[in-house]
Amino acid sequence: TGNKNIALTERGYMFGYNDVVVDMRGLEIMKRDTDHPIIFDGSHTVQSPSSGKGVSGGDRSLIPPLARAAIAVGIAGLFLEVHQDPDNAPIDGMSSLALDALEPLLTMLKKIDAVVKAKD
Repeated sequence: TGNKNIALTERGYMFGYNDVVVDMRGLEIMKRDTDHPIIFDGSHTVQSPSSGKGVSGGDRSLIPPLARAAIAVGIAGLFLEVHQDPDNAPIDGMSSLALDALEPLLTMLKKIDAVVKAKD
């Protein structure tokens, strides 16, 4: 269509055992081979589709390490689902970051981003 105002988002891939996995090499390849900003979906990549009782399960403890790895690749942005009480969220609670965990994570990610994108 000629629209240049797009961003590419890595959300992981369904891979056996009801898990979504992400290959960090893909972020670098997308970054290298396109002229578009790359966004990492840190919530979807920790999902375990169809593993919950009628909802997707997940492991929110994996959000910080995966987000750190994605930022270290030099992506343009991050998408995270955040909830004040993820255990009682109506959807995607298991793959949502607790609201009180957001600020410390973003503080750390900003530091990593600054180092990665520093000019020599």
